[in-house]
Amino acid sequence: MRINVDKRSSANSGAKTQSKQASSKYPFAVELSDEATVDDLKGAISAQIRTLHPDRQRLTSSEKKTVLASGDTLAKYNIKDGDTIHVKDLGPQIGWQTVFYIEYFGPIIFHYLIYNFQHIFFRQTFEHSAVQQRVYLMIMGHFIKRELETAFVHRFSHGTMPLLNVFKNSAHYHVLSGLNLAYWVYGPAYAKGTHLAAKLDNPLLLAIFSSVFLLAELSNFYVHIKLRNLRPPGTRVRRIPRGFGFDLVSFPNYSTEITAWGAIAGMTRSLAAILFLVVATVQMYFWAVKKHRQYRSEFPDYPKARKAIFPFII
Repeated sequence: MRINVDKRSSANSGAKTQSKQASSKYPFAVELSDEATVDDLKGAISAQIRTLHPDRQRLTSSEKKTVLASGDTLAKYNIKDGDTIHVKDLGPQIGWQTVFYIEYFGPIIFHYLIYNFQHIFFRQTFEHSAVQQRVYLMIMGHFIKRELETAFVHRFSHGTMPLLNVFKNSAHYHVLSGLNLAYWVYGPAYAKGTHLAAKLDNPLLLAIFSSVFLLAELSNFYVHIKLRNLRPPGTRVRRIPRGFGFDLVSFPNYSTEITAWGAIAGMTRSLAAILFLVVATVQMYFWAVKKHRQYRSEFPDYPKARKAIFPFII
């Protein structure tokens, strides 16, 4: 069948520059089989305009309302011979896996440097308290775990995101859970021998918060394994997750993440830790509510009693 392709406005100035070079090529037509997929169409468009890689394309129907999802057939959207599809250049892209590596590597660097090079950041040296030592191991373990999950566990439903978004996403981790948290928690106010350290170095409280954190991290890892197993390699298949927390909430990975950071905030009683906990919780809440609605609209048999992120509440 013959599909007409026209362009939409570009996402950013960088994309506009390249789009101007190719604007004379619009509209054009491509020939596809009746069984063609959205990915086939993107490939045909890319063959016509070399600078428009499939990952940069956002395709919509002629009404410009329905986004054509990769992996779907064109027949799913009732696209027929002679129909027009609009393409939007999303601009330079970066792989989601690369984004995750960048996001989680920043806090590792900040925590390592500030914890180990006191004389540079605080212009003095001091002995770390028990709570500082414990928090350092917990946070480093958390982000190293996230890096390893990115490499060996996660299967991404989207291949790329706009390049500029990596700076916004990274700031959340690099600044709030990295630089800001490390600077205040590893500073002299928490050092061994201070009044604050004497209050926080309670062995029982350290054991309780450490246990909560460890349980949350192990649960989070197991949830990620379950999510991985729902999606066959190389596909964007979505299924209803069940068991181990999923019977209570749609996103126990977010719930356990919040619990882990809550343990760190409780252990340190640091405003920096509380700030990151609040910001992260609000962000994950919005993600969970949005994705929870998508689950319900996509799967008619989705469990009605299941909440989004907080059991029995939301």
